[in-house]
Amino acid sequence: MLTAKGIKPISAYQHKFENTYLFGSFSPINGDSFILDMPCCDTNCFQSYLNEFSLEKPGEFKIIILDNGAFHHANRLEIPANIALIFLPPYSPELNPAEKMWAFFKSKTAMTIFRELEELHETIANIVIEQVTFDKVKSICGNRFYQSTFKNCFNV
Repeated sequence: MLTAKGIKPISAYQHKFENTYLFGSFSPINGDSFILDMPCCDTNCFQSYLNEFSLEKPGEFKIIILDNGAFHHANRLEIPANIALIFLPPYSPELNPAEKMWAFFKSKTAMTIFRELEELHETIANIVIEQVTFDKVKSICGNRFYQSTFKNCFNV
């Protein structure tokens, strides 16, 4: 929603909060994506995400760029053999391609009242099915650095 500078947008609101958490990985090189809608944001859910992601194209080695969330560093995490974690410097979300995808999801759901959490789950699922295409992921996450650095590593 756009408003004039200094003017707050007017929107319907509700004082009821239920949450869902998206865990996802997005390739700025070939547009692949893997997203799970999870009930909470903790070590157990992150472990489940890693386990499921490792099963997606199991012969592929995956590199995940992460911020420094405490659950990303938990000692009890068991990182699957086909996944490597790379941690960004503190306070540098602009270096993570996934942050651009989260902004895309927020742009599709912000300023909307969902009467039930299930409505939000359905909306997210529809966005993933209808709008999160290979080309969309590459256009949102990709940049010249990734394309020039990794163009010879992939058949893209």
